[in-house]
Amino acid sequence: MIKSTHRREFIRGAGAFALAFPGLSSWSGLSWLGPAGDPAQKKRLIIMFSPNGMVREGFWPKTEGPDFEMDQVLKPLESLREKTLVVHGICNKVRGDGDNHMRGMSCLLTGNELFPGNIQGGSDSPAGWAKGISIDQEIRNYLQSNPASRTRFGTLEFGVQVSNQADPWTRMVYAGPNQPIAPIDDPYRMFEKMFGKVKDRENLLSILDLVQQDIESTKSVVDARDLKLLDSHKKFVDKMSLDLKNSGSRTYAVDPPELPRNVANTGDNMPDLAKMQIDLLVNGLANDLNRIATLQFTKSVGQAKMHWLDVNEGHHELSHDPDEKQESQDKLRRINTWYCEQLAYLCNQLGKVEEPGTNQSMLDNTLVVWTNELGHGNSHTLNNLPMVMVGGGFGFEMGRFTKVKDVSTTRLWLAIAHAMGHPMESFGLAELCQDGPVKL
Repeated sequence: MIKSTHRREFIRGAGAFALAFPGLSSWSGLSWLGPAGDPAQKKRLIIMFSPNGMVREGFWPKTEGPDFEMDQVLKPLESLREKTLVVHGICNKVRGDGDNHMRGMSCLLTGNELFPGNIQGGSDSPAGWAKGISIDQEIRNYLQSNPASRTRFGTLEFGVQVSNQADPWTRMVYAGPNQPIAPIDDPYRMFEKMFGKVKDRENLLSILDLVQQDIESTKSVVDARDLKLLDSHKKFVDKMSLDLKNSGSRTYAVDPPELPRNVANTGDNMPDLAKMQIDLLVNGLANDLNRIATLQFTKSVGQAKMHWLDVNEGHHELSHDPDEKQESQDKLRRINTWYCEQLAYLCNQLGKVEEPGTNQSMLDNTLVVWTNELGHGNSHTLNNLPMVMVGGGFGFEMGRFTKVKDVSTTRLWLAIAHAMGHPMESFGLAELCQDGPVKL
């Protein structure tokens, strides 16, 4: 699962430092759990991104209201119909520098323009990073400012096959103006970030066990003077081991997941990588490490080749084909159905976790939003972005398909912030929020 250090190698390094300090059990790094808090008060937000626009036929329902049909792309959500809200008419109205892929990605969650820069897109003017904070980080900061809703991380940013390059096409999360946050797209690195101190404790306990064994085996070959010294060492090691075990008496609500070993971070492994990341995401929320998360699949202009779907062309390449080319449309439907399957898996996993002391699942207290940087791939439109919301609702009327008219993303993010308990008056560009939070 996770690469570990051999006990004797560790003892020569960090272990030697650990053994030198009787007060190690009070080391803050071992106290990884905060107060549990009131589970009934928890509200969580997950934003999931997939790229290159959405097919019109096979995604958008043909009728509004609670009796909307779930066509091919949305079929994986059928069992979650009552908790699903599909919204048509949400538009990214941010303009300025950069092309639509760049603005579609880096302005999607920020609702703000891109700085002037030297990154040249496929058209229009070059640009730089976004000028504002993204909605996930805005809500994260609000929750972290309150001790009752503060968690260890606040937010975690998950990725699946995100390019190593850093540019406006790869970043949708921003801590503030000119401050992009890179998602972690290696599940093993994410595991280390989330649970590394658990492994530290396990390693230290293993080292102490080894030292105890060495002391016992040495007793028979030393004289009486050294035997007295060994007994003194043994008492010290025994006390350290007991203190360390006691320091770990506060356990996680849900054990960290067992990740499969040696899954390479390659395109053909996207299904395995997606499952690993989703399992980690759900586990982090279940253990209240964070209450906000983003899950980014590839990037704007992402060229994933989904061979497991019998799709050998790059996703972005296919998205440029005309709607009349049915073979490409069929492949795009398969691609987006697969993304919807990942959303369904995420939501079903949330639904399996019971909230302690309630008759609710974690999904009942979570809002999951699936979106895209474009409305439609070959036109590069920023209008009618695919917006699928699944979960508890937090005041939104779920279980239906609804249409709004030309509503800015900023008004949707404002409505979600209010639903999460953050009564902000405006978000992103103020002129795009003049009509207040959208009513859904």
